[in-house]
Amino acid sequence: MILPKTNGQQVNDALHQKSNIIADNAKLQLISNQFGFTEGPATDIHGNVFFTDQPNNRIWKYNVEGKLSIFLEKAGRSNGMYFDKQGNLITCADEHNQLWSIQPDGKSKVLLNDLNGLHFNGPNDLWITPAAGIYFTDPYYQREYWTRNSSELDGQKVYYLSKNGKPMIVADNLVQPNGIIGTPDGKNLYVADIGASKTYRYQIANDGKLIEQKLFASMGSDGMTMDDQGNIYLTGDGVTVFDRGGKLIEHILVPEVWTGNVTFGGKENNILFITASKSVYVLKMKVKGAK
Repeated sequence: MILPKTNGQQVNDALHQKSNIIADNAKLQLISNQFGFTEGPATDIHGNVFFTDQPNNRIWKYNVEGKLSIFLEKAGRSNGMYFDKQGNLITCADEHNQLWSIQPDGKSKVLLNDLNGLHFNGPNDLWITPAAGIYFTDPYYQREYWTRNSSELDGQKVYYLSKNGKPMIVADNLVQPNGIIGTPDGKNLYVADIGASKTYRYQIANDGKLIEQKLFASMGSDGMTMDDQGNIYLTGDGVTVFDRGGKLIEHILVPEVWTGNVTFGGKENNILFITASKSVYVLKMKVKGAK
C-alpha cells in the first residue's frame, strides 16, 4: 500500500491490524459504484446519510436500513453539505457558487448568493457551529458547466456567515482551502489547505474570527470528519486518522483512485461512511461521530 504524506510518521493498514477505533473483524463494505463522483456526506438526526453525485447533479440518501434512494434531482451541483438544527440540509451549491438550504421535502432556497456582487470561487465544504453560524471554504476549481474561466476574487479563502449577518473573511493565507470540520463545543475549527498539503487547527473567537492558527498535520484533505474521541479523519489516499494531538494513528485503505469525503452515520452513529470516486463504502467502528 502507499501511505500518505505524513511528515515521517508511519502506520500500517488499519484493516489488517488490531485497531482502537475500527470494530474488531470489520471489513470495508462497498455499497454501490454506480455514481459519477461522490462527495459531501452529511448525516441527519436519525443517522441517515445524504451525499452528492456531483457530475450527475443529484443528492442521494443512504438510510439506516441500508437502502439507497435519490433525495433530490437538480441539486445545484452541490458538493459539501451539513445539516442544521432545524433539519435543513445546507449545501455548497457551486453551479452558481451559492449556499443553499434544502428542506426535508426537497424544497430549496438560496442562503448566500455572492460577495458584494462578485461570484464566490465555488463554495466547497462547510461546517455549522452550535450557534448556527456557517464556516465554508471557497477554493477555485474550474467547472465545465461555468461560463467564466477565472476567479472574480483575490484569492481562495475561508468565510464565516453568522446567523443573521454577512459573510466575513476569516482565513486569507491559505493556498487552496478545502475540507473543514469543527468541534462540538464550537471552540476549535480544522481547515485543510489541500493546495499546501497541510491541515490547520484554529481557535474560534466570540465574534467568529479564527485565531491562533496552528499546524495540525502535514497533509491536506478533501473532506474531513471527527469522532467522539477528538480524532480527525482526512481523505485523499483512503482515510487517514490523526488523534487530537496530531499523531497519525490509522490509515484505512480504500480501493479507489480518490477518497473525497467521510462522515459517521447509522442508528448508533458508529458507521463510517466514505465517498470515494464513483463509489460509496461503509465501515463499522468502535468510536462514534462527534456530536
